[in-house]
Amino acid sequence: MNSTPHTVRRSLPWLLAALSMIGPFSIDAVFPAFPLVGARFHVDNAALQQIISMYLITYAAMSLFHGAISDAIGRRPVIIAGMLVYALASVGAALSTSFAMLLACRGLQGMCAGAGLVVGRAVIRDSLEGAAAQRLMSQVMMIFGVAPVIAPMVGALLLPLGGWHGIFWLLAGFTLLLALALQLFLDETHPPAQRTRFAPRPLLAGYASFGRDRLFWPLLVSSSVNFAGLFLYIASAPRIVRELLQLSAQGFPWLFLPVVAGLIGGAWLSGRMAGRRSAKFTVSLGYAVMLLACAAHLLLALLLPAPRLPWSMLPLILHGIGVQLAFPTLTLLLLDRFPHHRGGISSVQAFASLLLCSFVAGVMSPLLSASMLHLALGASGLTLAGVLGWWRYHRITRQPLDQLLAGTDTVAAMQAEIAEPR
Repeated sequence: MNSTPHTVRRSLPWLLAALSMIGPFSIDAVFPAFPLVGARFHVDNAALQQIISMYLITYAAMSLFHGAISDAIGRRPVIIAGMLVYALASVGAALSTSFAMLLACRGLQGMCAGAGLVVGRAVIRDSLEGAAAQRLMSQVMMIFGVAPVIAPMVGALLLPLGGWHGIFWLLAGFTLLLALALQLFLDETHPPAQRTRFAPRPLLAGYASFGRDRLFWPLLVSSSVNFAGLFLYIASAPRIVRELLQLSAQGFPWLFLPVVAGLIGGAWLSGRMAGRRSAKFTVSLGYAVMLLACAAHLLLALLLPAPRLPWSMLPLILHGIGVQLAFPTLTLLLLDRFPHHRGGISSVQAFASLLLCSFVAGVMSPLLSASMLHLALGASGLTLAGVLGWWRYHRITRQPLDQLLAGTDTVAAMQAEIAEPR
């Protein structure tokens, strides 16, 4: 390493935030280019939606392995290699001569993009504990929150300059620079003494051990569904902006600015609450705000015959706040179920979340995005599923949740409580 510890600490939130921005940029930046891609390859809207679904499916599948590989060989090589291959896939997408080639490159992008997000969460928990980990996670998510609004705007600005190809050239350049920054400034946080062997049998045994943990499942459901309700609106952005709001490609900020305002505000609040409010209070407040947002969406959809600006988009602010209030704490609680397999746990969480987002983008969005009322009902159903997971978590354990974030050996701390018959 060529950097001092102080430089590393100062740069860590920015590096991890940049890694987490790969996902939103990969999804949102291509939205304005949908008409041009459709015209170039002669495909309809249903086929264009697969540009998102293909990325998410491969992202989800490979995310099962990123964390386990990083548990075996370390965090740095997995993240840096992932960014380099992602850059190569972006070059291939920019040079695509057929829709099939474009989809294949999108699939390769998805396989690599998860290295940053999945392993980055493990880096946070490797480095910090308790409230400090929650604050860093919130800082990362606050910076990350800017990406969804910047991405479609950048994509729209690039269309007159380089067409849809320019979006993928930008992604290639960004990930190459990020790989260089990671090489210079990212320390290895998972030393050899703590590494586990990567092999199919131990990997499957590790995942099976996750499934036998009673607290794992409700936390997995709650943390995976946490973002899905908001993502339904994000995945439906092309149809909401162009058809329901009847705006041009320059109209995407009307949807993404409220989303980003909510995400940044919620991340800031989560960081402020770290160490001051209990985990139970923070997550419960997050879900209460999300339910309020869903109620506002339903009410506006019923009262307005057609979506109207800015009112129809304002509940997205509340939804974003709720997501970011709950997500950092949910993630840390889940990671601490198995302290020696945080990479594997992060992989499973990312797999479940992305598989759900793939379903949202590929199935729910095409079915529901013709109506704001249908979207509101879909988002409400997803949010209620997260609330039920969080409620189930409390039914299983009565231990104060802040104790789960206080140390590393949470499984041992909870063993007696879990073993008691309910």
